[in-house]
Amino acid sequence: MSDKLADCGRKLRALHEREGSFVIPNPWDVGSARILAAMGFEALATTSAGMAFALGLPEGTATPEATLDHCRSIVAATPLPVSADLEKGFGDAPAQVSECVLAAAATGLAGCSIEDYTGNADHPIYEFDLALERIVAAVEATRSLSRDFVLTARSENFLWGRRDLEDTIRRLQAFSEAGADVLYAPGLPDLDAIRTLCAEVDKPVNVVMGLPGRKFTVEQLAAAGVKRISVGGAFARSAYGAFVHAASEVRDQGSFTFAESAIGFAEMNAFFTGAKSE
Repeated sequence: MSDKLADCGRKLRALHEREGSFVIPNPWDVGSARILAAMGFEALATTSAGMAFALGLPEGTATPEATLDHCRSIVAATPLPVSADLEKGFGDAPAQVSECVLAAAATGLAGCSIEDYTGNADHPIYEFDLALERIVAAVEATRSLSRDFVLTARSENFLWGRRDLEDTIRRLQAFSEAGADVLYAPGLPDLDAIRTLCAEVDKPVNVVMGLPGRKFTVEQLAAAGVKRISVGGAFARSAYGAFVHAASEVRDQGSFTFAESAIGFAEMNAFFTGAKSE
């Protein structure tokens, strides 16, 4: 086992154990991962949406093989610990979730997240008992490893029209009792909901920023009790948004003013000078 592999989970866990909040940004390819590392961030997390977009796919349609290949590339891109967005864990059954976690750990990841979204918009959230069984299986998989691995359990209610804070808290409490290390409920509407959730659980809480209408600052989230802040696919969407705007200008106006705000070659090269994979 390499030193990096042995240390990555321990380093990621230590970030959750120290005082204050930290930001874990979400690169979507090797270049964005190396830029974020060069900017001084201490850990990275993959984005399933950003990965899919980079592959030319709709969100949620990448294969398990493509996802694991992506994890390997992000892990190898920098010395930083990486947590992966594994969506529902490559399947519905708890055994499939266990296999997914073990396969993900083998790529060198420091941790991963498993969510209770089914992938079916008509029936978006797993029933409570199955959702819990899936997290139990994930926990058992992480505990079978010979190194530290940080498991994040997600409750997706608020992303899929189920604005039920009580059920969300109930799920996260059960996931925590099952052994999840970090708890995550994307899409909470306001600081009051975030504050309430943080007060009702006993594990570090991740909050995602970059969703429309969510303009909370790191300071505000820390005061509400949040430990970890991610941005999901927001960086990727922002980059692609600038690209589409530039391409639209060329197509529709025949002009190229977009280049005035483009990052310069020297600045880009500076991010990668001395960059190396491990």
